Amino acid sequence: MIVQQQLSITTRGRGTQNITQDINRLVSDSGLSTGIANIFVQHTSASLILCENADPTVRTDLEAFMSRLTPDGDPLYRHTDEGPDDMSAHVRTILTDSSLNIPFNSARLLLGTWQGIFLWEHRSHGHSRHLIITLYGD
Repeated sequence: MIVQQQLSITTRGRGTQNITQDINRLVSDSGLSTGIANIFVQHTSASLILCENADPTVRTDLEAFMSRLTPDGDPLYRHTDEGPDDMSAHVRTILTDSSLNIPFNSARLLLGTWQGIFLWEHRSHGHSRHLIITLYGD
């Protein structure tokens, strides 16, 4: 059986938001017990990561690393239609993931103890981000 739903998340600007509970709720409410959850973000300036969920400095360090790797306003970039953070946001998305596949059983995601699912906003300002969650299972 396949269940598909859309989830909208309002971000606060650059950084990560833990969406694990949102995805777990969709799995729990789906009526499916065992399967795979595919989470897909419909944007080119936000991404998904499976990351440490206990110590927020891990995500702070990832942001610092990404800022060094893909600085806003780099003169290398020609695509700046929406400001100095436009192309760097696209590069960040390409370097991370637009989708994740997570197994579930007993209607719960089978994440490790320290794993969480995060939406990573790569733009400086907040946006409304849309995710498609497709659950395959029985």
